Amino acid sequence: MTIPTFIAAVLALLLTPGPTNTLLAVGGASAGFRRSLPLILAEVSGYLLTITPLVTFAGPYLVAHPLAASAIKLCSAAWVLLLAIRLWTTPPATAGTSPSLVTFRQVFITTVLNPKALIFGLVLIPHGTLTTVLPWLGLFVIMVISAACIWLIAGAAIIYRRRNGQFPPLLARIAASAMLLFAASLAGSSLGLI
Repeated sequence: MTIPTFIAAVLALLLTPGPTNTLLAVGGASAGFRRSLPLILAEVSGYLLTITPLVTFAGPYLVAHPLAASAIKLCSAAWVLLLAIRLWTTPPATAGTSPSLVTFRQVFITTVLNPKALIFGLVLIPHGTLTTVLPWLGLFVIMVISAACIWLIAGAAIIYRRRNGQFPPLLARIAASAMLLFAASLAGSSLGLI
């Protein structure tokens, strides 16, 4: 795979709405861009924790054992469903004065369980020793940081457009509904229904 093709494919996936991106946008909207920056480290760490073993040794195992990949998707669906429930039931926050609706831990776990990580680790990033894949992982990290900033800025733009600085309760419900759809899609995919 050429570097431009790799960049285009990775960015297309990173910019596509999904559970992690939804959390980043909600984090940006509830706490603002600057206070949500640690969420980027959570995303990068989560992806690297999942992808590094896949590209160095575990990839062939998951390809040979599709039930293991399905189990990962089911775990991911359960986690995303739990996050959807939390978003739906959490009271609205005032930007800059209360904690973010999204935590480092939530973004980290969601990213570790994100099926996009399997696509990155099994399909897009070349496999080999850690030394041979390190440049690809470095390029990947740069793209994750860039895409995460876009999602945080998009979320933060929501609170800056509101005069009272309140995180809109309707937005939390919309984000929770999106997370519910992601959970249903993951569960359906892992069970062979979709």
